[in-house]
Amino acid sequence: MKSGYRHLCMRSTFEGFTLDTDRRQLLKGEEEIHLSPKAFRLLQMLIESRPKAIAKNDIHDQIWPSTFVSESNLAGLVTELRASLDDNAREPRFIRTVHGFGYAFCGVLPDAAERSRPLRRARKQILWDGHEAQLFEGANVLGRDASDAIALDDPTVSRQHARIDVAGEHVVLLDTGSKNGTFVNGTRITEETPLQDGDIIHAGAVKLLFRSPLSTESTITMGKFQN
Repeated sequence: MKSGYRHLCMRSTFEGFTLDTDRRQLLKGEEEIHLSPKAFRLLQMLIESRPKAIAKNDIHDQIWPSTFVSESNLAGLVTELRASLDDNAREPRFIRTVHGFGYAFCGVLPDAAERSRPLRRARKQILWDGHEAQLFEGANVLGRDASDAIALDDPTVSRQHARIDVAGEHVVLLDTGSKNGTFVNGTRITEETPLQDGDIIHAGAVKLLFRSPLSTESTITMGKFQN
């Protein structure tokens, strides 16, 4: 890969699964899940690059270097991974398709780096129904899963409904295969959508307000938002 991608030795745990690259094992609890070498490598690449998506061409360069293969080969590896992880392409927990680009790992890893996230400086804020959540640099998952950064307890919201990526002052929202869709200012989004201060987001039936930058006026703004 021309971007200088390199593999790291790691042990990553996510929702009952463990990827151990030293032992080259994928475990579900204590049970080993058998992956082909190329599928194992793809999973490792996606986890190491999270939350960033990897372009299909870059994946091809790493997994099939100097070899021409059809796009169906990569699609087959993704299908193998999803089957092994009990994942679903329509409502992905782990492997997200970035249409027209590539793939990304969208699962939540409660490792040391993730646990330290609240210590990072909050950059932005989301307000909804009397609640508020700070957004941190990197990926902020929005969904019904209690482990999500923005947990929305509503049946119209998917387990991992959408994601807000913060990179400095650049903030984008993307739908991660939700059933009922994600909307910004009344328009359903189908790709990464930049967010600006005051944008109204709908995740299912839940209405949220995006604030940037953080301000002491958040409570006042939320009151106007609810009216």
